[in-house]
Formats: sequence, structure tokens, C-alpha cells
Amino acid sequence: MNNQFLGHWRGNFLTGLAVLLPTVITLAIIKWLFGTIASLTDLLLFFLPTRLTHAEAGKGPMYWYWSLAALGLAVVLVSATGLLTRYYIGKRLIEWLDTAMLRLPLLNKIYGMIKQVNEAFSSGKKTSFKTVVLVEFPRPGIYSIGFLTSEKHDEIQTKTNEKVVCVFIPTTPNPTSGFLVLIPEEKVTKLDMSVAEGIKYIISLGSVSPDYTPPIVTQRKT
Repeated sequence: MNNQFLGHWRGNFLTGLAVLLPTVITLAIIKWLFGTIASLTDLLLFFLPTRLTHAEAGKGPMYWYWSLAALGLAVVLVSATGLLTRYYIGKRLIEWLDTAMLRLPLLNKIYGMIKQVNEAFSSGKKTSFKTVVLVEFPRPGIYSIGFLTSEKHDEIQTKTNEKVVCVFIPTTPNPTSGFLVLIPEEKVTKLDMSVAEGIKYIISLGSVSPDYTPPIVTQRKT
């Protein structure tokens, strides 16, 4: 009787865990993102007295509703900046800020690198991160999902006498880190899945696989 009760309880617990786990993980990620972003956006409320915005008479953490207000203010400022860039004076201000950042010692290296990466991913003329590929990594016979980021490497192609492409192979379940490898083009297999489907496949540890319909091969009548 006890074994039967424990068996039912275990089944109900595992079923409930499977149902609630995605929601709990989603809420945990949202909380983490909010805390990470708030650590920056909270600085926008520097003009308010800390005894008003922080607990323990200004010595404790900021109240969550003030953090939410700071996040809303950040959204407004970003939107205003985007609107400002549509006009001449806004474009001139952005150019001035860009020139000033590139002239600052040490900071110019970091700013320049981040700007290049941002332009690579935001420019509509780039092919970065738009194709999911399959490569043999970390050794022949073992396949990994990656993203094609670049197909032009003049110096490397000249010195290797091969046409190589740049592939980013993310880690799982965290796709923000990974390996950058250069592989001969003929050893790269392009997949039909979208980038969003590829990222979902990686984050889910391969358990969420996109639908695929093999192409229909027609045979000629003889």
C-alpha cells in the first residue's frame, strides 16, 4: 500500500515538475535579466535623493518600483536618441560622440571593437549569423551545429590555399559563448533551419528539433 502511494506521489510530482519547470525557469531568467539591466539603468535616477529611492533610509537596495521607473526612463531615452538621429543635429551629435570615444586612450580599443561587432550584426548588407550550418567538430565523425558568420578571409585563404569560412559554434545550453573556427567551405553543410530554430535547438540540448520535410526526388521515366 505504501509502495503504491509512493508510486502515485512520485508520478504526480514528476508530472507537476514537468509542467511548472518551464514557467519557473522563464521567471528566473526574467528576474536575472531585470536585475542585470537595472544595475545600469538605476544610475539614471542619480538626481533623486537615495532616502527616497532606496530602502533603509538610503543605505539599502533600490526599491523595485523605482528600478522599473528607471528602466522606463531608459527606454524613453533610447527611443529619443533613435528619433534624434533622423535629423541633422542628431547625426552631428552622434558623429561627435563617436569621434570623441575613438580618441580616448584605452577606451577607444574597447569602443571600436564593440562598434565593429555591432555593425556586423546590425547591417542588412552583412551575412553574419544568418545561416545555420553543420560541421565536424571537435573531431572528424562528431557533428556540431554552428552559425556561418563570414565567408571572406583574404589573408587566410591565400596562406592556406583553401577557401575557408568563419563558423561560430556555440556552447549549450548557453549560446553566448563558444568557439570560432575556420573551416574549408566544402566541409560545411548548410541547413534549412532558421537561426531562431538553431538557437532553440541548442538551448534545449537538442530536445526541440525543428520540423523538416525531405525534398521529393522525382525519377525520370525511361
